[in-house]
Amino acid sequence: MARLASIGVLITAALTCSFAAQAPTRYDLVIAGGRVVDPASGLDGVRSIGITGGRIAEVSTAALRGRDTVDARGLVVAPGFIDVHAHGQTAETYRFQSLDGVTTSLELELGTASVARWYDERKAGQRINYGVSVGHIKVRMDVLHDPGEIMPIAAGAYEAASAAQIEDVVRVLERGLQEGAVSVGAGFPYTPGATREELLAVFRVAARARTPVHVHIRPSVDGLKEALGLAAEAGAPLHVVHINSAGLDKTPELLRLIAEARQRGQDVTTEAYPYDAGMTQIESATVQDVYAHAPDRLRELEWPLTGERLNAENFARYTKRGGPVVVHGNTEEMVTLAIASPLTMIGSDAYWLNGTGHPRTTGTYSRVLGRYVREKHALTLIEAIRKMTLMPAERLEARVPSMKRKGRLSPGADADVTIFDPARVVDRSTYRQPSLPPAGIEYVLVNGVMVVSRGRAVDGVLPGVAIRAPR
Repeated sequence: MARLASIGVLITAALTCSFAAQAPTRYDLVIAGGRVVDPASGLDGVRSIGITGGRIAEVSTAALRGRDTVDARGLVVAPGFIDVHAHGQTAETYRFQSLDGVTTSLELELGTASVARWYDERKAGQRINYGVSVGHIKVRMDVLHDPGEIMPIAAGAYEAASAAQIEDVVRVLERGLQEGAVSVGAGFPYTPGATREELLAVFRVAARARTPVHVHIRPSVDGLKEALGLAAEAGAPLHVVHINSAGLDKTPELLRLIAEARQRGQDVTTEAYPYDAGMTQIESATVQDVYAHAPDRLRELEWPLTGERLNAENFARYTKRGGPVVVHGNTEEMVTLAIASPLTMIGSDAYWLNGTGHPRTTGTYSRVLGRYVREKHALTLIEAIRKMTLMPAERLEARVPSMKRKGRLSPGADADVTIFDPARVVDRSTYRQPSLPPAGIEYVLVNGVMVVSRGRAVDGVLPGVAIRAPR
């Protein structure tokens, strides 16, 4: 009898183990039945995704079990959007961007002079992932004691640095990279006093770290040739920010030069944003050097708080006051060409300061999907998603290995996910109402945590982590 009982126990145990092996895994969250678009694998089909511990665990044609489930039928499930060019890195702008499907926001042009402090200020937690470059503009402002709050307005803009000051600039840039900066940032029109010797020193710092320099070039064909030449001489990777804003009617030629440089083997990439007007500080060198002596062009400028187009009188008044100004200098034709180019990733150039900003802060990614994919057919859905996800991740992952888990929907990837309605998605913000959220972005997950649900921001969640190079 004892022997029979033992056999019974063994049989029961075996059956239990067999049942457990066959029982479906229960995930923290399941995204069920959506059209999963993953440019990294080429997947474009109906799938369910199982998420556990902030990572994607399974992508399956079969039904999956989860403690929570998002019904994604009729919706597109994409990797979370990665913005490589976003100013105004605050809780307010992170909220705006999450509603536009952004899960990682990076300030890689202007950057910061104190990388360690910048990350420390955000370590308590943010809604989305965040990261920064060490920026030549900001470093130069510190070294040359410029009084500007955001952009240089005095020595940092207009004076040539001495040999000793250039050494100080290099030292601070190197320290920032050691502290984990994602890249090096630069903006030549904002620092016209910087000599070629100084700019080449900046590129050599980047070359030693094998990191891209994210450059706002001087707005001309010669400006791009200058940046390409500096990068080639130093042996540094180059990323040209907002090619449509820098190129204007010369955008086709700039794109051609970048394509030719890539064919020669030069490591160069670029980005575009889907608006025909830019925004920057009215007191900055890039505005003053162009418009202060060109009264016939002042109507290109708009004061966003009032909608006024500028003239000599109010230009002088607002310059003394300081603040953001809208620059109407591009055309829809050039924007469409840039957005559709296979060379460009999408970067918003998000801008928000003291309640005023550019609609690209809140609508860039929805605008690409609604206007340029659905309405204009300028690019396919998978091409657009590639520009928003995989391309920026791949650009940064050599220096920041954690980016290898971003921009993808595959087992092991971080569960940064954007779910949208392809029939409804569109931006709604304008220059008069720049804070309006888009339509059609239904759900957004950051590291497996819902930050947008049914088109509304989820309060009280801070799942974002620092995007940072190893120190």
